Amino acid sequence: MCRTDQSVPEPGEEQDVDATDAVFTALLEDSAEELYEQAPCGYLSTLMDGTIAKINATLLEWLGLERSQVVGRMRFTDLLTVGGKLYHETHFAPLLQMKGEVSGIALDIKTARKQRMPVLVTSKVKTSEEGEPMLIRTTVFDARDRRAYEMELLRGRQAAEEARRQSEADRARLQEALAVLQQSLLPAELPVVPGLEAGSYYHTASPDLLGGDFYDLFPLGGGQWAFFLGDVCGKGPQAAAVTSLARYTLRAAALHDPDPVSVLTTLNTVLHERYASGEGRYCTAIFGVLQPADGRVRLHLASGGHPSALIQRADGSADYLPTPGGLLVGVLPQAPFTAARTDLLPGDTLLLYTDGLTEARTGPERELYGDDALRAFTAAQPSAGPQSLITALSGLLASFGDGLDDDTALLALGVPSLPSIASEDLTT
Repeated sequence: MCRTDQSVPEPGEEQDVDATDAVFTALLEDSAEELYEQAPCGYLSTLMDGTIAKINATLLEWLGLERSQVVGRMRFTDLLTVGGKLYHETHFAPLLQMKGEVSGIALDIKTARKQRMPVLVTSKVKTSEEGEPMLIRTTVFDARDRRAYEMELLRGRQAAEEARRQSEADRARLQEALAVLQQSLLPAELPVVPGLEAGSYYHTASPDLLGGDFYDLFPLGGGQWAFFLGDVCGKGPQAAAVTSLARYTLRAAALHDPDPVSVLTTLNTVLHERYASGEGRYCTAIFGVLQPADGRVRLHLASGGHPSALIQRADGSADYLPTPGGLLVGVLPQAPFTAARTDLLPGDTLLLYTDGLTEARTGPERELYGDDALRAFTAAQPSAGPQSLITALSGLLASFGDGLDDDTALLALGVPSLPSIASEDLTT
């Protein structure tokens, strides 16, 4: 049966009501004086000059003082540390005078045992009916737990900041070491080649990782010069080790037999034997030989899985020197490599590059830059020699921004243009 609001309470409910009434009765029996004296915070009242006229037992206990030592004998500022006194005179008291109240001010009071106790202070001026200030009522809250929490936060913040600074310093040292190591894998500068001009550029995608792109230009004797450019799979120390091995193998093999196919075959054998038992390591590479003769430079090169070389002609055209079918170097114990020959005439420039250039992402659709775009860009540049072309290409790489996410090596070799002969007007 449902009961209405006037129904008799069920057993147990009457006892709960009686208990609640008893609690309220006990609270009502607390006197205002007891509530003031035993409050969970400190209370004090001071005259306008700061003399303490009244103070509760809670604050006296914190201070470790007797009421007779404080009331009428001490000012509020006498309870503060030296720093607290200075802040009270310069900020707290002027604000209180202007606004009539201040709230939540962090100060330190000093106890009878010369210990500092952090507190939060709120003060308000009591005025007469005529608006004249009569006394100052102040509430003091214990802020020791809060101060300890703030100090812990500060220590944590300082530790995090120190860790950040140390991490940045460690990273800077690592980047410096990696930069030095990266430079050791590249020629410090290209040699001067009679009858030939040369230019190079290396873009590092990340200062935190060693790249695997490499190039070189060196003499073979008999007026011949060898060059190569390649790209090792992967990044980091292992890729750098392969890069170092590839560079020195190519140079040594070229001195033994400069035929480009023979040189790449030797590199393939070395890489495959060195890394066949573990994680496979391989690279792409172009190796070539230059032979200046009769105002031109004869070019013989071979490619192992590398993008075809691009030739900028003196007449303003640009096209690739095809080397199809060349296999990656080091993948198989025996690999085919594709050779090509051509002549570089005065004003012609041979461009070698790694695929970081053509595989850069461009435009809102993040499309590959591609071989056709590179050919068009090269053809649009004036035939002003290798260094001019390298400068234009380095600007192109910079324009890719974050679309260029791979290391990129550039090597340009060209034949200087013939000096122009100015015609003279003859008069008779």
